[in-house]
Amino acid sequence: MTVSLDRQLIYPDSDGQPMADNTKQFRWIVLLKENLECLFAQDPQVFVAGDLLWYPVEGHPETRVAPDAMVVFGRPKGDRGSYRQWEEDNLAPQVVFEVLPPGNTLKEMAKKQQFYDRHGVEEYYLYDPDRNDLTGFQRINDHLDVIEEMAGWVSPRLGIRFTPTETDLEVYYPDGRRFLTTVELAQQVEQAQQQAVQAQQQAAQASQRADRLAAQLRALGVEPEDENQ
Repeated sequence: MTVSLDRQLIYPDSDGQPMADNTKQFRWIVLLKENLECLFAQDPQVFVAGDLLWYPVEGHPETRVAPDAMVVFGRPKGDRGSYRQWEEDNLAPQVVFEVLPPGNTLKEMAKKQQFYDRHGVEEYYLYDPDRNDLTGFQRINDHLDVIEEMAGWVSPRLGIRFTPTETDLEVYYPDGRRFLTTVELAQQVEQAQQQAVQAQQQAAQASQRADRLAAQLRALGVEPEDENQ
């Protein structure tokens, strides 16, 4: 007698690989993912993730990849152990980012490009921080084609602008603000708070000077005019 056992397929939430191979790669992954989160913070139907396993095909847990950052339009925000496409209205991430670590080979990156091409990604951006080299791909006629000129390129989906410099890559929000690190954002907040305190102090000093002047005028028998009249 043959006994048939139904085995439930397992889709692991981790591939056992580190998120980054060095501090530079990690810094860039965080910069991209966190600023993309900020960009779509007010849109409940845009899901942004970093280093999350994406399973595009049900029944094939071996078919998977973990983009350094990905954006999915049309899916709600929220925590996930992995992105199982068949549970997400079958929506593939429209935009993915990879930050090249020193150990990755051209063969490995070519395999990732083929994966993204095959499974419907609309825009794919690959950045090598060691060489300061940005490569982009856009889906045209159902294939990911290389973007010939990345300097000043504006993502059709995200609206962000890429500006490679001689030593670094700068990325800008649609309103012209630059992508900032957490430290830079904290410094901006601190600076704004200091400016607010200084403005309050200056206003208090101006009020005190006005009170002293009014008192002097009254001592001379002159009633100051009420500015509110």
